Amino acid sequence: MPRSAGRKDRGRIAAAPSGRQGEAFWIYGRHPVMAALANPRRCCLRLIGTSEALGSLDLPPALPRESCRRQDIDALTGSDSPHQGLALEVLPLTENNLEETCTPRGHDLIVVLDRITDPHNAGAILRSAAAFGARAVIMTSRHSPPESGVLAKSASGALETVPIVRVTNLARALEKLAEMGYWRIGLEGQAPATIAAAASGQANALVMGAEGSGLRRLTREHCDVLAKIPISGTMESLNVSNAAAIALYALREHDPLP
Repeated sequence: MPRSAGRKDRGRIAAAPSGRQGEAFWIYGRHPVMAALANPRRCCLRLIGTSEALGSLDLPPALPRESCRRQDIDALTGSDSPHQGLALEVLPLTENNLEETCTPRGHDLIVVLDRITDPHNAGAILRSAAAFGARAVIMTSRHSPPESGVLAKSASGALETVPIVRVTNLARALEKLAEMGYWRIGLEGQAPATIAAAASGQANALVMGAEGSGLRRLTREHCDVLAKIPISGTMESLNVSNAAAIALYALREHDPLP
């Protein structure tokens, strides 16, 4: 059962740090909070919410919760954050090992992110990864967003269900994926092949770069094939999270979920 400090609100709820490994942070919004509470790997410290929001939840009677004003949650998450009257203080999840997490069990699908730093985009990609049954999302230890309320909210619960593997050297991680049997597909707008044509009959790793700069040279060189999403010439490119959703759909259409 998630742990709670059970502290009473004394007029102002103390903010927790967010963004660095090991520090507590606030997850907010109904779907992210409920997903975190249901995740046995997540250490939950404190659940707060408005009386209306807490009353609408189906929670174990023994789980401590703390009623507060909406303004108190605004102060923790930002007044423009759609928290829906709920916030949960948590610790970051323990790190995942590449081999243990990604060893293929058939026609698996994983996503590899090359310096995608925006938490909204990374969270939306996690959400699509969950929707299309991706095994994991691989990010670099640096130049990638840490766990945060923004990442959790953008992922809409997928932060708790799709393992994130952080690696120090992306090129070496891609080499390891090849050894494990993954066909590495780099998404690039000027590639000759389409994403559907590039799919293999084995485990696929979809490799995506940041908007604007795209895949780095060394990352491209460690892909088996480069592929594009064909789009109208009236638009130069897609948002990276939209591109991820389309590419994941195309790969799953080639190799459907069981």
